Amino acid sequence: MTAASPPVALVRDVSLRYGKTLALANLTLELPANCMVGLIGPDGVGKSSLLALISGARQLQTGDLQVLGGDMRDVRHRRRVCPRIAYMPQGLGKNLYPTLSVFENLDFFGRLFNQEPAERQRRIHDLLASTGMSPFIDRPAGKLSGGMKQKLGLCCALIHDPDLLILDEPTTGVDPLSRNQFWELIARIRQQRPNMSVLVATAYMDEAQRFDWLVAMDEGQVLDTGSPAELLQRTASHNLEQAFVALLPEAKRSQHRQLQIPPRQPSDEVAIEAHDLTCRFGDFTAVNKVNFRIERGEIFGFLGSNGCGKSTTMKMLTGLLPFSEGEAWLFGKPVDPHDMQTRQRVGYMSQAFSLYSELTVRQNLELHARLFHIPAERRSARIEEMLTRFSLHEQADSLPMSLPLGIRQRLSLAVAVIHAPEILILDEPTSGVDPVARDGFWELLVQMSREEGVTIFISTHFMNEAERCDRMSLMHAGRVLDSDTPQALMDKRGMDNLEEAFIAYLREASEQNQPADSSPEQQPTEPAPEPAAHTASSRLPRFSLRRLFSYAQREGMELRRDPVRLVLALFGTVFLMLIMGYGITMDVEDLNFAVLDNDQTTQSQAYTLNLAGSRYFIEQPPLRSQDEMRQRMREGKISLAVEIPPGFGRDLLRGANPQVAFWIDGAMPMRADTIRGYVQGIHLSYLQQLARQAPASYNATLVDIAVRYRYNPDVQSLPAMVPAVIPMLLLMIPAMLTALGVVREKELGSITNFYVTPVTRLEFLLGKQLPYVALGMVNFVTLILLSVLLFKVPITGSLLTLTLAALVYLICATAIGLMMSTILSSQIAAIFATAIVTLIPAVQFSGLTHPVSALEGAGALIGQLYPTSHFLVISRGVFSKALTLIELWPYFVPMLIAIPVLTIFSVAGLKKQEK
Repeated sequence: MTAASPPVALVRDVSLRYGKTLALANLTLELPANCMVGLIGPDGVGKSSLLALISGARQLQTGDLQVLGGDMRDVRHRRRVCPRIAYMPQGLGKNLYPTLSVFENLDFFGRLFNQEPAERQRRIHDLLASTGMSPFIDRPAGKLSGGMKQKLGLCCALIHDPDLLILDEPTTGVDPLSRNQFWELIARIRQQRPNMSVLVATAYMDEAQRFDWLVAMDEGQVLDTGSPAELLQRTASHNLEQAFVALLPEAKRSQHRQLQIPPRQPSDEVAIEAHDLTCRFGDFTAVNKVNFRIERGEIFGFLGSNGCGKSTTMKMLTGLLPFSEGEAWLFGKPVDPHDMQTRQRVGYMSQAFSLYSELTVRQNLELHARLFHIPAERRSARIEEMLTRFSLHEQADSLPMSLPLGIRQRLSLAVAVIHAPEILILDEPTSGVDPVARDGFWELLVQMSREEGVTIFISTHFMNEAERCDRMSLMHAGRVLDSDTPQALMDKRGMDNLEEAFIAYLREASEQNQPADSSPEQQPTEPAPEPAAHTASSRLPRFSLRRLFSYAQREGMELRRDPVRLVLALFGTVFLMLIMGYGITMDVEDLNFAVLDNDQTTQSQAYTLNLAGSRYFIEQPPLRSQDEMRQRMREGKISLAVEIPPGFGRDLLRGANPQVAFWIDGAMPMRADTIRGYVQGIHLSYLQQLARQAPASYNATLVDIAVRYRYNPDVQSLPAMVPAVIPMLLLMIPAMLTALGVVREKELGSITNFYVTPVTRLEFLLGKQLPYVALGMVNFVTLILLSVLLFKVPITGSLLTLTLAALVYLICATAIGLMMSTILSSQIAAIFATAIVTLIPAVQFSGLTHPVSALEGAGALIGQLYPTSHFLVISRGVFSKALTLIELWPYFVPMLIAIPVLTIFSVAGLKKQEK
């Protein structure tokens, strides 16, 4: 860092809101270049929001933001500086794709920056060598440890030699050894690239000591800036955590008191005991032969990284998870999920906030008091006691999500102890909480332990918290490495602090097992070469097929490795085709009918036989009265009742026109209308037969009408339904899968890679679309084979015309899915909305049951515009009418017009920045 260097970012009066929540409040700040700048503070103070604005991932609302010498409101400037910025979002492996291997992740990011194959190979080799990741090049990212994920995420961020590296809490949830190695890696990279600026957000005050310049933040505002030494000097503090407390506003600082932990009186009673406790998930062993013994009233700590088995162990002790092997006891009784008396003696506070956000603070306490069967006469007093003890009276009628994180954690603790448990199990209860709130939280724990004899089993990532425990276990990879007092653990390793002792334990465990990402042998033996000066940004094309196909290739790989989506994609249409082909029919046959014959002559019996001889009707036992007719029709035993009047035969012989009553079940109007047509046809046929036998006695029609059917001579449903079902299935399934492909990235957070890389909106959307178009064509071939081979519905026209139409139609269908994905943010909403948008118009307005020409108003307009209407005509024409492209080309035109229209709407709806 030199005095002449312009700031890497200049922030003036920037404010940012999420609904009613103010994340940044008129923030003004100058961030120096060519150094490591740290944003320090607890969760929710605006660190991540500020970094997202600087990276260009989030849209600026108010104020002015200059990054790398340009205005971040300017789209052209963002496009120019995008290749010069690398952004690693918060969360373990948040910018990675779990099903892709280490190499595939790096190769994907290299393609996004338009790197040639040889350049990508060289950069990937150098990065993996410098991080010790080379032995794991083929391992899926989802199966890496937390430390390895963060190293890989850093490699992906550095694949294009950025001038500005932005790291949002990169070591949260990472064990101390991996955390230490991560910062050593950053230091080596900075030695190779001294002009690279690094912005880091962290909640760990101890690691902030490494940074060149710090920004202390609280409630969206800057408390102070300067080097770590300057902040310590100004606040007269011994460490940064004390300095941060000293910088807080007086209202918050006055709530802080130095935490005092009185010595614990030993107890002979054992509260929790575990022997060889093991938990497996399939082939993966999450907890492996864990042993410990915790006395009543003891504060027992669990220290380890995310994924090491802490939460799993805690859930087994509360009965929330069954254990595969071993034994566990609470108060001398075996852990039994069905033993409610023992479970009522335990309070559990999960790692994530798990209370009801739609209930107020008081209502949450009331609900849990009822769940734990606190008697009604004691319930109100207990709730008031919790509100007083945990200082929640002012927030009693507030919703939890409107409260600061520290207060929400106090509420969670109040709920966990409302039934006065004797054991309290806390899973990382202070993660992201500011130091003042954290010390206040611990004051409550110490009070419960020392004054009430409550046994507290707590997991944590903070070393200063672990040092407050009476005893603790160090856990790694499902195993307990050692258990003792914090001072004894440090003495065993000859270390001055607990973090160094834990690192020593981890190194020993790594040496005893197979090499892991934390083993010293995997550290680089030679530094990566110094990259050339950054000039790539000016050469990146506005539109790149390489970037487009990189997304298409990645989507295809993820689809192949996701069994649920793959089965849905390949067999969903087949399954629905079988159901619709066999289950949906327009044929009205085998109708039950009965006759009420009030004439009982040979003529009335002949008339009845004429009905019974039809393939449409099945005769049931005759009716004896109208009451019986009404009863049997009400019970659904008959669909048609024929009432022949007295004197039917006599009137017929005289040439009169006797009236026969046909009673039809009208509950299903379409079927009733079909039955009426059958009856009228059979009746007319009977009269014509009589006329031919005795022309002088009966009226007969002067013209004999002969009806013949073209294209479907037997008027069967299957030859009509199969060509109509294919367009429906090729619309719904591909559209849903395409929508899910985009929305899934929003839910998982990997959409950030689109925000902060040079990929354009059109490249992203087309890259996501192509695999599902190809998959749709596979489904089309499958449906054609089912139609011809299984349903015996032949193709009489041009198969090439139908195939070409299917391709155009699938592009339309997937474009509809893309359009839906740009306005939706959850996979559930995407499934339902896409199903509604595709199915309802396809069934109601595309000509499936009624011709489009018969529709009126809005229905007619939808029918003319919707792609299914036109593909349905092509499908029926090729299957049944032997038509070719010469006759069907006009129906291609509306679909070809729909493709760019839908694409334009999709591109317009997709934003390159998060709002």
